[in-house]
Parts: sequence; C-alpha cells; structure tokens
Amino acid sequence: MSRVLALKSSILGEYSQSSKLLDAYLTKFDQNELTVRDLAAEPLPVLDFAVATALRSSEDLSEEQQAVVALSDTLIAEVNAADTLVIAAPMYNFTIPTQLKNWIDLIARAGVTFKYTESGVVGLFENKKAVVITTRGGIHKDSATDVVTPYLKTVLGFVGISEVEFVYAEALNMGEEPAAKGIESAKSQLDAITL
Repeated sequence: MSRVLALKSSILGEYSQSSKLLDAYLTKFDQNELTVRDLAAEPLPVLDFAVATALRSSEDLSEEQQAVVALSDTLIAEVNAADTLVIAAPMYNFTIPTQLKNWIDLIARAGVTFKYTESGVVGLFENKKAVVITTRGGIHKDSATDVVTPYLKTVLGFVGISEVEFVYAEALNMGEEPAAKGIESAKSQLDAITL
C-alpha cells in the first residue's frame, strides 16, 4: 500500500468540493499510511524577504527565521516519507490558492529539493508521484485559461515529481446539472487511478 501525503488548500471549509472529493478518495487508503495537511486550516508563512533569506542561508537567523526553516524541513520530510502526494487544488482566479503556493514556496529549496547543474535543474525528490484534484467553477481543461495544470506539472517536476495525474471537476458554478456531472466525472476519474 502506498504512503500518501494529502494536501487540502481550499478556503471554503465544509463547502469545499475539492476537499470533499479528496476526503472520499482517501477512504481507500490505510489511515496509518496517510498524512493530511490542511493548508487553509493551518496557514503557512507567506514568502517574503525574511522567509526567503531563512530558506537560503543558515547564518545569523532570527528565532522566527529558524522556525521557518524548521517548518520547511518538516514539510519536506512529509514529502520524503510519502510515495504519493494527493493535492486538492481548486482554481481561484485562474490559478492555485495562495495557501498551496505558500506550501510550494516552503518546499522548493535549492540544494535540498532541487539543485542546479551544468545541464539544468535536477529535482531531488525521488520515486514519487502526485494526483491533483482540481475543481473549477467554469470549464477550463485544455484551454488557455487553465494555468493550474501546466504550473503544477512544472513546479512538481522541478522538485523531481514528474509523474502527475490530474482529476478535473469542472462547471461547478454553471448550474445544478453541469455541477453534478462535473463531480461525477471527477469521481470516475479518481476511481480509475490506482496507487
């Protein structure tokens, strides 16, 4: 059985469709092999000068900066302990939630999760895959307005997670019938994914 790290990023709490789809999917896994992190319920620091400095240097750090590095180390350890990441990534204003971006900013660390070489960047996470559950109010898949898919493929690949499957629940704000079809489509897609 696969060890899973699940990330929720919706700000909508109990009304979140991405979280509901994720929760339903997670029932398939051994709960002892599962780590769930709700990035909205437990917000992470926003990348600013102090945070960026802490993640790049180990010298002369304030207590707050040392705490940021320790948190980043914990988040990276959670990824290292998992075989698969399952990420709930609703589309907000054509991109991912700030909460998920904050997580990315804390786990993408030069020399720790990626390195620069003469032939380009090499991601340092190994033997991991990801499933991204993305919910949208409209229909964006395979169109220019879907920046979520290429962005997450790029950033996950950057740290070494190149096997990424996307599950789409679209048309969720386009009326009852299209929304129901969007949710059912996502459930069918998830049912077809084996880890």
